Amino acid sequence: MLPYTAYLRVYQPITAFSSRERAYWKAYAESPDRPKKVQAMVAEHDESLRRLVATPPIVAPERESGHAYVRRVGSQLFVCPWQTRLRSWLGFRDFRSETPRGISPAFVPEPVATAAEEAFQRWRDRGDPLRTQILTSTWTVPLPWFALFDATERRLVLEPGSDPATARGDGGLPPRNRFGGSVSGHGSSLPPESAPPRTLLYVTELKQARERLDRAIRVLGQSLGDSTALTSAEQMEDWLTGIAHPNALLELDYGGLVRLLGDDELREDESAAEVAAAITGLETGQEELTVAMYKRVSRRWKSIQALEHAN
Repeated sequence: MLPYTAYLRVYQPITAFSSRERAYWKAYAESPDRPKKVQAMVAEHDESLRRLVATPPIVAPERESGHAYVRRVGSQLFVCPWQTRLRSWLGFRDFRSETPRGISPAFVPEPVATAAEEAFQRWRDRGDPLRTQILTSTWTVPLPWFALFDATERRLVLEPGSDPATARGDGGLPPRNRFGGSVSGHGSSLPPESAPPRTLLYVTELKQARERLDRAIRVLGQSLGDSTALTSAEQMEDWLTGIAHPNALLELDYGGLVRLLGDDELREDESAAEVAAAITGLETGQEELTVAMYKRVSRRWKSIQALEHAN
């Protein structure tokens, strides 16, 4: 069972890597043994669980992962490395900062925690990068993530047997978009064992995402001034500036959150369109539009996030 987590991934073009890394990732992409997208999240989650249930638990693997998410657009190859070791260290750092010192050893013995922190410090001392190409969010999708995407870039796949005519929810897009993804339910043409799982994705080019984000920052700054929304958007801009190649792709993946939503709820989820409409309302002085769209999208995600505390 996957965690209730959404993912924002940066896929770098293969040309963004060093010659040595480029050769490795090209061979990896062609390997029949690598976990494909459908199984990749499961494989990554299983590896994490094995480390956590070990005695004592293993905070981070000894070596960085050699796995990645892979996308192809035409003849172009894009790669998003898992960076499991770095992401584990960063996650453990957040855990230690948010957990009372007296409780933390119940999860990770102090000698293990100290060894992990020392290993992470050695990594930092070497000057290795601290930014990851994958952001995660449990129980919700942060609203600034939606500002990067357009409603037409939405890709929804439902269970086998769902009606493609009602599963689209895409504003009339053709059956496939330029990123190779179906934007409808796949119907019953695939046998259950080969059918993809329920997914909701957005995929876009970095250039378009940056233009949308720059507009959002400008509008938020002019309309709201210093605010939580503006700070979050600026933090997103800083992350993209520090990590993404100009020709990169961005992918918003609902991941395990789709298990909290029924098919009808996924069809009706137009969060990217609602965030865009709220920004347009601010830009054009349509206060009622802004308030209505903000209430609509925030109500949806607050109701989902509340499930974290449900018994």
